Amino acid sequence: MNATELLTRLRSLGKPATAKTYRRHGAVEPILGVSYADLGKLEKQIQIDHALALSLWQAGDHEARVLATKIADPARVTWAEIDAWRKDLRGYPIVGAFSDFVRRTPHARACIDRWIDSKDEWTSSAGWSVLAALATHDRSLPDAELAPYIVRIVAGIHGALNRTRHNMNGALIAIGGRGGALEKQALAAAKKIGRVEVDHGETECETPDAEAYIKKIRARAR
Repeated sequence: MNATELLTRLRSLGKPATAKTYRRHGAVEPILGVSYADLGKLEKQIQIDHALALSLWQAGDHEARVLATKIADPARVTWAEIDAWRKDLRGYPIVGAFSDFVRRTPHARACIDRWIDSKDEWTSSAGWSVLAALATHDRSLPDAELAPYIVRIVAGIHGALNRTRHNMNGALIAIGGRGGALEKQALAAAKKIGRVEVDHGETECETPDAEAYIKKIRARAR
């Protein structure tokens, strides 16, 4: 399946009601209204096709870009390609999909420190989201490398941009969820930070209480 055929397929699957839901949850136009279930089926059919992923991203549709993050090759992607995608980020749903892809690439750690202090809301959000994903999924990442980020979160979270605050809070939860000394440090940080205010727009979404969420993760792990 080439890019033209796949885009035609995506557009045929779109539903106005689904597009409306995506808009309410922060997706940015153009939005086709393709369900994530249908995107999952296409992902299974295509598997990995890096060239196709690059073409899909370039097309610009929300769902095309989400699918691009699923079929791009983490081992093959270049820094220039990742940074070009990063510059296109608009809206938190695509930030999440993009960050999950980046954490599987060799460039993940470099992305964190290049992005988390950005004045651009979506770039900084992506940096903290990649950090959260690595803390959750990469057990080879030393705890000593994660601890300094707790200090940075405490110092900067309340002055950060809206969605950046949400993802900094998520990173704190992910770091604390690893347990051990990091759990204690993250819980102390969460108490010091207190409530994190984030505008979630017209949704009923909430930014979780970091202290309670870390305790819940650790209780499950035990």
